[in-house]
Amino acid sequence: MNFKKHIIIFIGMTLFLSCSIQMKVDVSKDGKEAKSEVKIIIENTKEKTYKGWWVYGEGQHIFKDEQTLDEYDLEFLNENMEELRDLYLAVSEMEYFPMECAMTGHFKKDVLEKQNTLIVSEFEILYIQGCGE
Repeated sequence: MNFKKHIIIFIGMTLFLSCSIQMKVDVSKDGKEAKSEVKIIIENTKEKTYKGWWVYGEGQHIFKDEQTLDEYDLEFLNENMEELRDLYLAVSEMEYFPMECAMTGHFKKDVLEKQNTLIVSEFEILYIQGCGE
């Protein structure tokens, strides 16, 4: 029985330590009103390559994972967002047109806002779906 507890604690600690957990408390005052905000962010820093579709529209970059069909907001570490928007529009020629991509990066999750983000370090455009071309 004691051995099982040690195994469970070891597995739990391994899972806990595989993620870096950040807690951010933001308190700002606007005139007379005080606004406080608490964010709990879980970020797994182990990078992996994900295949799916990159979609851009109305200023938001989204990635839809091919395997799970989950959607994630995109943050690009080493890229200028204006240049990425221009690249997307130059290649797809319109907003909301899916481009099949391989994205290498890691996930960040805001627990309270239920927002999932893929932090991209590298990406490759694999295929562009055309309109009857």
